[in-house]
Amino acid sequence: MSSQTPLPHPTQNVVLDTASLPASSTASVWDRISKWASENKALVYTIAGVAVVVTSAGVVYYLSDSGRPGQASTPTEKKKSKNQRRKEKKKAEEEKKAKTASVQDEPAAKKAEEPSEELPEVDEETVGELSEETKKAYAAKLKAAGNKAYGSKDYNKAIELYGKAIICKPDPVFYSNRAACYNVLSEWEKVVEDTSAALAMDSEYVKALNRRAIAYEHLEKFSEALLDFTASCIIDGFSNEISRVALERLLKKVAEKKGKEIMEAKGKKLPSPTFVSNYLQSFRPQALPEGLEDSADLSEESGKGQLRKGLIAMALKTGEGYEEAAASFEKALEIGELAEFEALALNLRATFTYLEGNAQAALLDLNKSVELQPSLVQSYIKRASLHLELGNKDAAADDFEVAITHNKDDPDIYYHRAQLHFILGEFAEAAKDYQKSIDLDRTFIYSHIQLGVTQYKMGSVASAMATFRRSVKNFEEVPDVYNYYGELLLDQQNFSEAIEKFDKAVEMETQSKPMGINVLPLINKALALFQWKHDFSEAEALCQKALIIDPECDIAVGTMAQLLLQQGKVSEALKYFQRAAELARTEAEIINAISYAEATRTQLEVQEKYPQLAARLQSMGAGFGGPPAM
Repeated sequence: MSSQTPLPHPTQNVVLDTASLPASSTASVWDRISKWASENKALVYTIAGVAVVVTSAGVVYYLSDSGRPGQASTPTEKKKSKNQRRKEKKKAEEEKKAKTASVQDEPAAKKAEEPSEELPEVDEETVGELSEETKKAYAAKLKAAGNKAYGSKDYNKAIELYGKAIICKPDPVFYSNRAACYNVLSEWEKVVEDTSAALAMDSEYVKALNRRAIAYEHLEKFSEALLDFTASCIIDGFSNEISRVALERLLKKVAEKKGKEIMEAKGKKLPSPTFVSNYLQSFRPQALPEGLEDSADLSEESGKGQLRKGLIAMALKTGEGYEEAAASFEKALEIGELAEFEALALNLRATFTYLEGNAQAALLDLNKSVELQPSLVQSYIKRASLHLELGNKDAAADDFEVAITHNKDDPDIYYHRAQLHFILGEFAEAAKDYQKSIDLDRTFIYSHIQLGVTQYKMGSVASAMATFRRSVKNFEEVPDVYNYYGELLLDQQNFSEAIEKFDKAVEMETQSKPMGINVLPLINKALALFQWKHDFSEAEALCQKALIIDPECDIAVGTMAQLLLQQGKVSEALKYFQRAAELARTEAEIINAISYAEATRTQLEVQEKYPQLAARLQSMGAGFGGPPAM
């Protein structure tokens, strides 16, 4: 589905960190965008991983071949004598050997031919006395000797000989061959120096680009290596698998390095109000616990008073309210004296710590919460989500089983266990648990929505649409039901009805909350208009409106970045990809966002440093932002 299916990005390990969100939210922004872009055949060179995805869907890159021209066939001749044929054959072999020696661009792996005469002695002082023809001949002999030394693994000798060949006749092949020697000796700075000299003479020398990229990688200059491998891939039409794999590897290294820096500088910060609201509303609303309803006896200087203050702030469903709630729950536990409410306070602090992206700290609070109050089912449910994010699905399943032993009739247990099954692709089991949740409490809209989405995923389109029609009838005042119904219609390319549902959701959000924080209908409408009419202008306007309402909505930021990229506005797209990295919640999400940002930045560098390559891509119709050649 266009915005509901949680698909792993090709360059990302699956991080299941949103098990408690509705399906549309469980798909990370990068999963949603990647799938949208690939379905529309719009993203052909943002990062190597995405290019591979698009290729697997049937895209073929047609690059002009800059290889050697084919040899013309020899015209029919009169029959020649045996002696003549022998002489001509010998002459052809000699010419072939000479040609091979002149075009050879790799040091010989096997034993080279012995030089026909002693090697010439030459240095920078004496070379000026030689004629151009002599210098050319000397260079060829010295290079051949260098290849022989390389084949014998006498790399220092080979370096010396290639150096003398360069003195006679500076040639990109000589520099690249000497760089190969330095490569074996791990002298990376010298590899960079020689390959740079080669590329100064031939900017599309693929072997020199690859050698320099490898050297840059060893020197931990990952951005420079990424640029070289990118240029190399473009030159050979992404046909070299080794280069493509290296490009993906470098992109990951760059993203991981920058991701750690951003994560360290990030500190404690909640994600967008849209994200927080979607998470919190996945739990059924509950009244203030008995003992916290009356503020008369609860000073804000007490732990219980701060706990009450946080619960009230959380119910406001605003960014400011969430910030206040997080601070209050922290302060409540610092003050202490919470008595029977300590387990709840730990649960709530863990909730906001988890939303800030610190799963390990949240896990510690939830462990303590269940120890203090084993009957607090919500703590098991939230801990299950954390186990899932940390890759331990068995521990997550165990927590749901324990929760059931404490309260088998709590519908939240089955709803969130269904989410676990949904994320793991176990749709039949998910459908059973969503239905169980509905049977226990028919008033919770998200169980109905998720059941419809799951039926759709199972291929039961008629059942899914019937579930949504019933949901619209029974929950006609709930904006979310129209939004998610619209997503199903959009996936079926029923654009007009989908937009109608998104408009209804937007209207209801506006009426209930003039500055409502659920901006997903606006973003979904933007995607629908892009897919239907390629209306970039209106799609951008809707994303901008979403960002005015919720400036930190990562989905709006990421969608805007892609819209700009499709139009070839690479520098503007880069700003949004970088912003998305700043907004990402976990290190994995930050790395994903940076991957897009770095790939986009590399596009800009390619355009600046290798304008002929940018022009080549655009001439194919597979350039920056254009549709791929088919």
